Amino acid sequence: MSINLVQFQQGLSMVEFMQQYGTEAKAYRALYRARWPHGFRCPACDDRRRSRFRRGRQVYYQCRACRHQTTLLSGTIFEATKLPLRTWLLAIHLLTATKTNMAALELKRHLGVDYKAAWRIKHKVMQAMAAREAPRQLSGFVQIDDAYLGGERNGGKPGRGSENKQAFLIAVETDATLEHPLHAVIEPVRSFGDDSTKDWCARHLAPDAEVFSDGLFCFRRFADAGHAHTVLETEGGRAACEVKGARWVNVLLGNVKRAISGSYHAIRQGKYARLYLAEAAYRFNRRFRLREMLPRLARAMMLCKPHPEPTLRMASNFHG
Repeated sequence: MSINLVQFQQGLSMVEFMQQYGTEAKAYRALYRARWPHGFRCPACDDRRRSRFRRGRQVYYQCRACRHQTTLLSGTIFEATKLPLRTWLLAIHLLTATKTNMAALELKRHLGVDYKAAWRIKHKVMQAMAAREAPRQLSGFVQIDDAYLGGERNGGKPGRGSENKQAFLIAVETDATLEHPLHAVIEPVRSFGDDSTKDWCARHLAPDAEVFSDGLFCFRRFADAGHAHTVLETEGGRAACEVKGARWVNVLLGNVKRAISGSYHAIRQGKYARLYLAEAAYRFNRRFRLREMLPRLARAMMLCKPHPEPTLRMASNFHG
């Protein structure tokens, strides 16, 4: 059996993590480089000149041009945190280095914080992942399928219209041979209707995308939008993974569902499905660059706007 290049690639070991980020000073410098990789930039006027001073334990930067004062974390998703920065970086490392997903309860045990703090960390990390994945467009050959999260509650309406389920679309961009997956988009939709499909298509399919899907009625909108569309006749279960134009979307779909049910057991898919699916897409799209996951995600979190806990609790799968 050949070695799986994704699974056996060299990642960032815990020893290397401690050497690079294991103290508060090292963590601070890492986040400084993440926010200002080319040196300080004033968030108000973009000037490079600044002075630095302390107020209590906090380091402030004052722009010499407009005199705006800021801190390293202000205006970022880390804003107002009381946790050590090395704890944050350890959380990012744990959430990106594990082969499977890590739930907030397990994160709590590794970090030595209470469950609420671990939940906030987990959801802020997923917010940054979702922000990075939101504008992604797929081009070339794209395999698309429809699926649901949830349905485990007793009672309620069965089938596609169940209020216990969250509909989502999963799409995988492949190379020209359809043999190697490149990137994926995994996102909830309000329904498998024409309007939701047209909206998803406009946001996530590049003009040159050629679509492969099953015969779900709403998928005809791909052809209406000008995309070449091949309708595949597939059987359910394992047989779907053998169909050339549908193989990778079904493999990834199975992996995503197993990861979510195995690691989280149950999530509030009506509110948080967008975040958990974005986490799956983020990890998949960077699966060949494990050593870069921590600095890249730290950078994404420094660019992400603040999300205090009330905002996290008010999460929605849809905007507007």
